[in-house]
Amino acid sequence: MTAHGASREALAAARERLDALTDSTSVDAAQLAGELAAVTALLDREVSLRRVLTDPAQAGEAKAELVQRLIGGQVGGPTADLVSGMVRSRWSRSRDLVDALEELADTADLTAAQKTGALDNVEDELFRFGRIVSSNTELRAALTDRKATIPAKSELLRSLLGGRADATTERLVTRLVTAPRGRSLEAGLESLSKLAADRRSRMVAVVTSAVPLSDTQKQRLGGVLAKLYGRQMHLNLDVDPAVLGGIRVQVGDEVINGSLADRIEDAGRRMAG
Repeated sequence: MTAHGASREALAAARERLDALTDSTSVDAAQLAGELAAVTALLDREVSLRRVLTDPAQAGEAKAELVQRLIGGQVGGPTADLVSGMVRSRWSRSRDLVDALEELADTADLTAAQKTGALDNVEDELFRFGRIVSSNTELRAALTDRKATIPAKSELLRSLLGGRADATTERLVTRLVTAPRGRSLEAGLESLSKLAADRRSRMVAVVTSAVPLSDTQKQRLGGVLAKLYGRQMHLNLDVDPAVLGGIRVQVGDEVINGSLADRIEDAGRRMAG
């Protein structure tokens, strides 16, 4: 998704909230993905509702309450809370909200695959499926035929991928084919492959500090850790006064202790060689 202005900020905030949710072991990422996909379909279909939920003249809390009334009993708490947070944000266009929901649904599914160690396979399968489609004009025509029904397309994909590809791959491709939302099949597959690559390169740092970190400190720490590990770094932040004015950073099995300033300076020296 290419977002501009207010939508870019809203999408960035939504991605952070999704990461925080899916990093929790208590949240079923695959269930979250399915529910977000259902909300995407609802708002894609109901244009007037979408406009109400992105109307900057409406109070954010009022829009969040409307979301809770509409979907609160039909989806899990994490999904309802995530969507409520999204409608509190400002969006440049009403369609941007739906595009963002679709991206989050796909990301949640990819996260589920990552948690089971299947992400590399999913990324490879998406690539190979794209190659197959590009080399088979009859298959591409069948998958993109606007006159074909959703059940017919779903069944075709099931015959192609069922039992041969990871369940996540099948879900992602089926959603793309049955609800392309104006995208070409090639563009949709390319977008999914990029999301998979981004997810694969992402690392999580659990940061515990005695006091909340400022935005500047978070940016500096995230940048230093990304350079140290050579990968994008997501910070899970926690506050614990027992850290005694310092900071504790855990990346995988590695733990870094010490004051924030000392660690950043030390990391800078290490990078400088």
